[in-house]
This record gives sequence, structure tokens and C-alpha cells, in this order.
Amino acid sequence: MVSLEKIARLAQESRFDSLGPAVCVDPEKLSSLGEGTRYDVCASTHSPRSPNLPGICHSFSHDGRCISLFKTLYTNYCSHQCNYCTNATNCSRRAATFSYTPQELVGITLSMYRANYIEGLFLSSGVGRNEDHIMERMLETARILRQKHCFQGYIHLKVLPGASRSHIQEAMELADRVSINLEAASASHMSEMSTTKNYESDILQRQRYIRDLETSENLPAGQTTQLVVGASKECDEEIFNRVLYEYKEIGVRRVYYSAFSPQDGTPFQNREPQPQWREVRLYQVDWLFRVYHFHPQEIWHAFDENGLLPNADPKMTIARELVDLPVDPNIATYRELLMVPGIGPRSAKRIIALRKRQTILRKAELASLGVRIKRAAPFLKIGGWRDATLQMWSA
Repeated sequence: MVSLEKIARLAQESRFDSLGPAVCVDPEKLSSLGEGTRYDVCASTHSPRSPNLPGICHSFSHDGRCISLFKTLYTNYCSHQCNYCTNATNCSRRAATFSYTPQELVGITLSMYRANYIEGLFLSSGVGRNEDHIMERMLETARILRQKHCFQGYIHLKVLPGASRSHIQEAMELADRVSINLEAASASHMSEMSTTKNYESDILQRQRYIRDLETSENLPAGQTTQLVVGASKECDEEIFNRVLYEYKEIGVRRVYYSAFSPQDGTPFQNREPQPQWREVRLYQVDWLFRVYHFHPQEIWHAFDENGLLPNADPKMTIARELVDLPVDPNIATYRELLMVPGIGPRSAKRIIALRKRQTILRKAELASLGVRIKRAAPFLKIGGWRDATLQMWSA
């Protein structure tokens, strides 16, 4: 594991680049600005991370590769008043303020990239006193990397709320992926979380700019977004409704979720922290819609009467509601197979391929195809037989 002191020393000595004068880097700055992105999510909860090294994280590229990124804020100074954020102006325990210069950040990124510590840059920021000024500094960093140093690594740029259309267009020309955080599920929830951001004009309109400017030639990894789960006491149904809009109308590639955790000194410091499992369940229903292509009407069965997801596998809940008859893997359609817990897109395709050659008669055959038999068996009929369940005997 590489230390922060070593990263700082590599950048300061410019050992792996030819930037000219040595770039002096304060390890405290590296740590503070790297740690400042801990709530900016670029991979799901279960993706590999480096918790002991602020600033280094793992994500997945648009072609599915796991990549290491230098994940940092450009500055942790922010003029917004977000009630959950330690960098906000209304936080009584704000940390010391740090900022990079474009040349300094380029030096750090190239040093780590050429030393094979990272494969790219994830750059976010507070808005400083003016979002256009900070966006220009972030873009200048990407410009120097791409144009002066022919940087071929991955770049993810966070678009700041209220950023100009021209800045967004340039970000899309320089980056592999851009994103702007939704944070809240609606304008009313945003007004509770922050008094200085306009949900419609500062965020949704900027997402539409990205959607309308995106072409097949730019932004290979598309745009993503992120929601803070539970900060404004919204229900999961509200979040999922917003997610459907994001996928259908905005065309985002991914939605990420971050369970709310109260921070000392913020106006929300006494609010209830959200359990990690709530974040996990949202990822699961997201996966059912985005990858399994379940209809929203089917997914609604996973929510309770209060619009919340219980701490149970949503696919299992849906199957208990909708799978009335046992599914025979020898004749079921691809979609019918997908409805069975323990069967995913890959194993469903393998089942269809196998049954063209032979009749499936045993559970072991399905297990060899990747089916999670313990979960799937109560919903299957194999060789004319199905598993008996307590629910069947009590019916």
C-alpha cells in the first residue's frame, strides 16, 4: 500500500514526469482533499475500495474493467449551505480549507499514473465562491493532462451545480464520464437539504445539457448521478420514481446511492443515520430495472405500504407475489427464468443454450450453469418434480 507521504514525495520530486519545476505537495492537503470525496460514489457499495488510503479508490470503466482512480476534490471550500455536508458554510466544524492549482494536480496525477498506482482521475470539488471559476480550473487540469501530456488514462469530471453550458460541453470533450449529483429525490426534499441550490435549474437542467450534447463521439462512459439516501426522510418509492426518470428521460448510465450518515457540526448532525442495507436494497431494485429489465409495475411489489424497501431480497419478494406456478427450465422463456431468484441473465442464457442439446433433469445441472439452487429450487419444476416448501404444506 502506497502512503500519502510517498505520493507527496513522488509529486514533489517529479520523479516520473517532465513538468519542469518541482511540484510541492502538502500531505495534509492530499489527505484532506482526497478524504473530502468519500461521499462521492463512483462504484457500488460492494466494489473494492482502499479504505486506508484517502484519494485512491476503485471503479469500473465503461467496458467493465476494474480501475484504480485518484479521487479528489479540487477545493474543499464551498459557498453552498448543505445541511449534511462538513464543507458547507453552515457547518460549525469546517475543516481547514485547501485548494490545488491545475499544474499541481496534474503533477500529482501524472506521478501516480506513471508509477502505476492509478489508471485515471476522478475530480470533484466544492464550488468555492463561484462555480464557473472552479469549473474552469478543473477543466484546465483536464486540458493540460489531455493536450499537453497526451494523458490516455480515464477521467471522470464532476459537473458543479449551476455550471455553464459551455463548461459542460468542454468537460464532455475532455472526460470519459461526467456526473452531477442529484442528492435529493425531488425539489421539496432538496429545499430541506440545501437552501442555496435550485433543483430544477442548477441540477436537472444541467443534466439535460449533458443529455442533449452527448454524441457517439464524446463521453464514452456517459453521465451518472448520485442520491443521498434518507437525509430528508424521503421514502424509497420516491427515490425509485426519480431513478426511473433519470434512466428514461435523462439517459444516465448509472445511479449511485449513498446512505446518509450524520456529521458533527452540520444542521443534520442529530438526524438518524441510515442503515447500510437500505442502500444495498436500492442497488438491488436498480439492478432489477436496469439489467434484468423488470417492469416498474413488477418492481413495485418489493415495496411495503409505506413506500419502503424491507431488509429482504427484493427479487425474492417479487417472485413470491408473481410466480404462481413452478417454472420448468426446459420450456420457460428467458423472461420467466429471470423472474426466479437465483437465476440471472448469464445463467438464464446458459439454461436456454443447454436445453437445446439435452433435457435438464437434475439440480446439479443447473448449479453447474451458475444457478443458486437453494434460492431457485422452491420456484422450479425439474423432471416433473418440485421442492416441497412449508408454504405449500400450510396452503
